[in-house]
Amino acid sequence: MSETLPLRLVLASASPARRKLLQAAGVEPEVLVSGVDESLVVTERAEELCLELARLKAQAVLTRLSPAADQRTLVIGCDSVLAFEGDILGKPADAADATKRWQRMRGRSGVLHSGHCLVDVAAGRRAEAVASTTVHFADISDDEIAAYVATGEPLAVAGAFTIDGLGGPFVERIEGDPGTVVGLSMPLLRRLLAELDLRITDLWTKVAPGGQSVEPLGNVRS
Repeated sequence: MSETLPLRLVLASASPARRKLLQAAGVEPEVLVSGVDESLVVTERAEELCLELARLKAQAVLTRLSPAADQRTLVIGCDSVLAFEGDILGKPADAADATKRWQRMRGRSGVLHSGHCLVDVAAGRRAEAVASTTVHFADISDDEIAAYVATGEPLAVAGAFTIDGLGGPFVERIEGDPGTVVGLSMPLLRRLLAELDLRITDLWTKVAPGGQSVEPLGNVRS
C-alpha cells in the first residue's frame, strides 16, 4: 500500500508527567491505564524489572485496543525504578517508607532506570530498551524531608522523588537525559521509532489553544 496513514500513539500509563513530556515534544497521545500489578515481577536487576514491567503494561493495553484500518496504532509502555546501594526502589509503601528512603538517599547518588516498550500493533513488531540516568541527591535536612513527604508527592513516584516538581530543589544534578528521570526518554523513543521504520516527526501534532482539536502534522506510509 502506498497511501499514508495517520499515526495513533497510545500511552499505557497513568503518569501525567509522561504525557506532558510527549506533549511538550509535539506528540499528543491517547492514554489507557494498564492496571498491571507491579508486585508480580520479581528480579534482582533494576534494568530487567523496569523493562519487563514496561512490556506487561504495553501488552495489557494491547488486549483492550481495537485498531482501525485507517490508522497505524502504536502503544508505548514505560516503567521506572531507582537503583540505590544494591536496592531496587519503586514507589514508597507509605509516608514512613518515603521518609526512611530520603534519610538514606540525601547526599548520595542512585541510578534511575526507565524501561520503554514500543509496539506497532498492526505489524506485530516491537522495539524496547532501558534508559538510565545517575541522580545526585542534595544533603537535605530532616525538616525538609518531613515537609516534602507531607506533600504526598514522593508517595506517587518511583524512588520517592521528582525533578520536575516539588522534589526538583532536592536533586543537585543528574548525569544523563532528564526525561529518563521523569519517566520517558524522548531521545530513546526516537531511536525506538527508527527501529520500526518511523520518525519522531511522524508523531508531531498541532494542538489548538485549549486543546479543542488536533491536526496531524506528520503521516507515515503503510
